[in-house]
Amino acid sequence: MLKFLKSLVGGPAKKRQLHILPQGLTVDIASGQTLLEAALANGIAFPHDCTVGTCASCKSRLKQGRVREATPFGYTLSKLELDAGFILACQAFPRDDLTVVEIEPPGADVPPPESFTGTITETQPLTHDILKVTVRMDRRVNYVAGQYASVRAPGLPRSRHYSFADAPQREGRTDLNFFIRKVPGGAFTDALFSGGLNGQPLTIDAPHGNFHLRGGNSPMLCVVGGSGLAPLLSVLEQARKTRIRRPCTLLFGARTQADLYMLDALQSLASGWLDRFNFVPVLSHEPPDSAWQGARGMVTEFIASAAGEIDWASAEAYMCGPPPMIDAAIAKLVESGLPLDAIHYDKFTDGRDEAPAA
Repeated sequence: MLKFLKSLVGGPAKKRQLHILPQGLTVDIASGQTLLEAALANGIAFPHDCTVGTCASCKSRLKQGRVREATPFGYTLSKLELDAGFILACQAFPRDDLTVVEIEPPGADVPPPESFTGTITETQPLTHDILKVTVRMDRRVNYVAGQYASVRAPGLPRSRHYSFADAPQREGRTDLNFFIRKVPGGAFTDALFSGGLNGQPLTIDAPHGNFHLRGGNSPMLCVVGGSGLAPLLSVLEQARKTRIRRPCTLLFGARTQADLYMLDALQSLASGWLDRFNFVPVLSHEPPDSAWQGARGMVTEFIASAAGEIDWASAEAYMCGPPPMIDAAIAKLVESGLPLDAIHYDKFTDGRDEAPAA
């Protein structure tokens, strides 16, 4: 009789577990926890930042098990990434007793994030809708080229993410530069562009992100759009400082000539590069009767031709810009023969890009 009653009520719920590769770590997943929450609750340094499914920092490859999406993974990840089994750990709830994921372990030289206070000391217009913003910090900030900071202004509930635009310094930086694009109706950028944040204390949490230059001497194809130039400029300047010798092609997508900026810095970068450096600006909305003699169209249309006779099987891609550009570029690169694991990117979302509820 007792056995029969137990069969009706059911025994204690089985523990669900998360196994993380390549570290080989296994942790329990409590009821209601996402994969990311379970990892962090157990002290595992799992890459993450926004926790709402927009930054892709927690992108992981699902090796075993099934998960339920809190918000659709396809909002942030491309179709090719979804087909390859990638998920967002911050939006994934386990459906099976064992879930196995593979992550890219953080580099040993990545400093842990800290909380800082900063004040804007200078703003310089780069284009009609992009400012170079210099922030004086309360102490030195260490970061890896390609990373970003979470910035919060007084009276605004949400942080905004902005990439460091300079190469890091060994002793850290006190003055940080960011390239910030004005978002129509954006509370932070409306205040910034009107001067309302000048002199205001900013709360800055940094560094974040796992966009960085990988080791080796593989040919590099870099694709940027808009304010996405900031992290790539940081990465490339750091590579030049450390005298890395790798062929590099940089595609810079903009609407018109007026939207191209930092050209002197790019020219200086190219002249000091130790290998071939090919800079290709591509304009999508330049008036047809202008004197522009360069490339016209969408920047992703020039990936194959600009790279020349590149060996795609051994190359790497580094991309920063808006989600449509990144998704289109991933498709073009894979079509050309570049392995998905050799594509590294930082999608630039804004306040209008909240992930929709599932």
